[in-house]
Amino acid sequence: MTEVSRHNPDTLPDSARMGYTQVTTAPAGDLICMSGQVAWRRDGSPVPDSLGEQAQIAIDNVRLGLEAVGAGPANVTAMRVYVVGLTAENSAEAAGPLAGFFGGPAPCVTMIGVSSLAMPELKIEIEVMGVK
Repeated sequence: MTEVSRHNPDTLPDSARMGYTQVTTAPAGDLICMSGQVAWRRDGSPVPDSLGEQAQIAIDNVRLGLEAVGAGPANVTAMRVYVVGLTAENSAEAAGPLAGFFGGPAPCVTMIGVSSLAMPELKIEIEVMGVK
């Protein structure tokens, strides 16, 4: 597995206390680009209304996608999290499942507030890049 390194330079704000990393590096390897994952399940079951539940399903889908190519959370170098109607209050709910997914220092993460996603019932979409 490719060794991904995480860096929080003293010259930048301390992002580690917020649960993400300022700079992630990885040597050349197979680039992983994953489409944004939402709260859609393979069995077609309904999308839950709760942002937290949607976030958990989306991160589970990210995990399944990574596993399908022989990778895991440690291979992720960058993540973008799109949240409909992002506020200070719901950012913690959206970010909750991410901490469990990484189980330690997270890579570069950007949370972006958007007005809508592909379907009206969707509240969160998670896009990742990585290397293996």
